[in-house]
Amino acid sequence: MMPAPDDYLERVYAGVLGKIIGVYLGRPFEGWTHQRIETELGEIWNYVHEQFGVPLVVADDDISGTFTFLRALADHGGTADLTSKQIGLSWLNYIVENRSILWWGGMGNSTEHTAFLRLKSGIPAPLSGAIATNGKTVAEQIGAQIFVDGWALVSPGNPGMAVELARKAASVSHDGEAIYAAQLVAAMEAEAFVNPKLDQLIETGLSYLSPDCLVSRLVSDVRNWHRTDGDWRLTRERIEKAYGYDKFPGNCHVIPNHAIIILSLLYCQDDFRRALMIANTSGWDTDCNSGNVGCLLGIKNGLGAIESKLREPVADRVLLSTADGGRCISDAVRETYEICKLGRVLAGMEPLTPPKRGARFHFDLPGSVQGFRAVSDQPNGLAIKNIEGHSKQGDRSLAIHYHLGPGFSPQFATPTFIPPDSKGDSHYSLMACPTLFSGHLVKWGLESDVSNPAEISLTPFVSYYDGNDELTKHTGPTTKMSAGQVLERSWLIDDLDGSPIVEFGFQLSGDRPSDGTIYLDYVDWKGAPTTSWRRPKAEGRMWRRAWVNAVDHVGTRWASAFHLSQNKEAGLFIQGSRDWQNYRVKTTLTADPAKFFGVAARTQGLLRYYALLLGPGQQVRLVRQFDNHLAELAAKPYLWEWATPYQFQLEVLDDNISCSIDEKEIIYTRDRDKLL
Repeated sequence: MMPAPDDYLERVYAGVLGKIIGVYLGRPFEGWTHQRIETELGEIWNYVHEQFGVPLVVADDDISGTFTFLRALADHGGTADLTSKQIGLSWLNYIVENRSILWWGGMGNSTEHTAFLRLKSGIPAPLSGAIATNGKTVAEQIGAQIFVDGWALVSPGNPGMAVELARKAASVSHDGEAIYAAQLVAAMEAEAFVNPKLDQLIETGLSYLSPDCLVSRLVSDVRNWHRTDGDWRLTRERIEKAYGYDKFPGNCHVIPNHAIIILSLLYCQDDFRRALMIANTSGWDTDCNSGNVGCLLGIKNGLGAIESKLREPVADRVLLSTADGGRCISDAVRETYEICKLGRVLAGMEPLTPPKRGARFHFDLPGSVQGFRAVSDQPNGLAIKNIEGHSKQGDRSLAIHYHLGPGFSPQFATPTFIPPDSKGDSHYSLMACPTLFSGHLVKWGLESDVSNPAEISLTPFVSYYDGNDELTKHTGPTTKMSAGQVLERSWLIDDLDGSPIVEFGFQLSGDRPSDGTIYLDYVDWKGAPTTSWRRPKAEGRMWRRAWVNAVDHVGTRWASAFHLSQNKEAGLFIQGSRDWQNYRVKTTLTADPAKFFGVAARTQGLLRYYALLLGPGQQVRLVRQFDNHLAELAAKPYLWEWATPYQFQLEVLDDNISCSIDEKEIIYTRDRDKLL
């Protein structure tokens, strides 16, 4: 074990930003050849999503897999003794089949889909990804490399641990050269926390590989060509001739793409933006290669190396499509703190204390905005910048520089659900629950600059999808602010008839034209709200998409809000967030037919929850599903019939669990294991 460096938090943040920026840069033209990119787009120095008519921030397997599979550490004890089998269980817990994270290309075609089917059929990792199980072609595609960055981020200065964790994670779905490539990237990234010299990073990575493996030989060739060529295009051409796609079977082999990573690092002149240009202009699996390169150079060179031109459009935003619906709308700061919690535990250090009493948005990392962006029709009326100071309990805040004039009421907000530009279907579907609900108490801290020329009004608002999927705004209480005030305010979000809230933000207004600055210290909401979901009068899609759909079919033509059909095994239709710990859920369910049906609480994916069920043998049961273990906590006889509505109520309070049907308590017990 090695202690994390003093700037560990900021270096992880830079690595996370590097990863997502690299992916967003390369995503629109993923799979293009170098020749096509040069002809149609030229060198890729900036985002090109607008040329393709697609959003910049999208759901993508590179990002979702990287930050989701790493949760296996927290879910299985937080130690380096984590096994491939446990990581495989996390796949089954967080991946919704045919809908989230992976490319669902079918058995023998998509490596990850093949591994998922093996896991689901009872073949545990590492056999699920082994050459002996799936063949060499399937096992040596690129996926292990694209998902590897998180294991390095929790291993600062400890490449040996990063290599071992990378091997365990990679073997869930891959084998052979794919694992070696992932281990090399992981070792370089872990070493980059403590060593700024690129050649030494490469040597460190190679020291963990056999010199006879193809990855080692490839790296040697690219380094030799770099010494003699002096031109990245010439070396890229050599790579294509010796290691191009035509030399390897499968859809996206790791070897050609690993060569592009090494090429980009060697020719980037230690410049973050130039490295991403080379990785993306070189073609092939552009977003994957660019994401790995961006993460490594972010770690190595820190936040100062990432230009604002690349950073500001992203605004920290991250979308993670998983069965953990409340974590899907995320940001780079949140993911950074989750990673650093794990990294400090692995390093034997004191636990990480989150700033500002654990506020959801605390802005305490340099340059962070956590999704807050100007949303008004007058973008010149607002500028947002992260600065030092103006915080009661932290180090930094958001400075909101405003201009108020006739008709000028600038607004700024952060996303809390699927944004309007991502409403449509995409290659990687975005499944998410809102993070903010009616009944949540939102709190925030503000400070007004002492030099503000006039009193201004600040009004919180939420935007939500109505029954026709149109954005509707709902405002809270207005605060009047004069120069030099420091305030803390709150707003209990009103009942919005179950409509999913898309964003939370603020609107500025004034009685006369003025320019000034206010400082946003934090924004926070926590725990379970007091809320209800009712079927809207109109039949919009977004109300239905606010649930994690892990059942075979969802119908809406019936009188009930949802008509759920599951062909075999258990299916879940999930709402809410993991931080809902002590709460009561109540709903009416009718089954026709069903082997068992009921309501769940403390749902932490597809394999972790409590459930109150009516089932076989005319019984009511309370069960705890925890990974692949189903424990019956209590059971009683209960006569029930198909086509009959039953009102279920399940209440969880610490380790106390109360179960009622039709307003009569049937089961009360305690779960002393307290696994959930």
